[in-house]
Amino acid sequence: MSYEWLTLWGYVPEFLSASWLTLQVTVLAFVLALVLGLLTALAGASPLALLRWIARGYVEIIRNTPVLLQIFIVFFGLPSAGISLDAYWAGVIALGLNVGAYLSEVFRAGIQSVPRGQLEAAGILGLERAQIFVEVVLPQATRAVYPAIVNYLIQLLLGTSLLSAIALPELTGTATVINSRTLLYLQTFSVTLVAYLVLSNVLSWLAGQLGARIFHPPLAMPARSGFGTGFMRRTKRA
Repeated sequence: MSYEWLTLWGYVPEFLSASWLTLQVTVLAFVLALVLGLLTALAGASPLALLRWIARGYVEIIRNTPVLLQIFIVFFGLPSAGISLDAYWAGVIALGLNVGAYLSEVFRAGIQSVPRGQLEAAGILGLERAQIFVEVVLPQATRAVYPAIVNYLIQLLLGTSLLSAIALPELTGTATVINSRTLLYLQTFSVTLVAYLVLSNVLSWLAGQLGARIFHPPLAMPARSGFGTGFMRRTKRA
């Protein structure tokens, strides 16, 4: 048994490379998701019916179709329309589109949580609509939904495992390749499990530290749900 574990030691560089690739895809896809989520939330509240329909259609399509199918459409389907993407960027775009739809609902809830009286007061003070949104609405909305945003970040990290289906050498894809070479399924997947636990907890901790520095008083981070296991975290005071 110890010999089998030692066999995997030679694959440490591959696990580290896969972990780094997983983090890259997670960060890029999440940045895309944040932008799409905010824009979609604003479009959904637009007085223009066309923008509202587009926003609602995007959210409904994403929420009612499998993530894996969305990945396949971006990677295998777009080349038929003359748009070819490698597995890396196809994964970033597909996961960004998916999480962006859910974040739009999160942002919408956050925006609606801002008391209307504050908006009216800001208008009386002579602030333009853009200023009101940036200086009054966005900070309070972000604070209200920050724990949910972090939760989706962790879900996105764990969702990168689906990209092994398009041969991206992230953690799960790399583990599959190593399994085919060594046939050490239990050991390989155990190492992969630990890697995901480390990455998800590091991201949660970093997000908690960021929240503690941005928001005062610090936020209480709720239990995670979805792909990840849940346990309570509370950010420390900066």
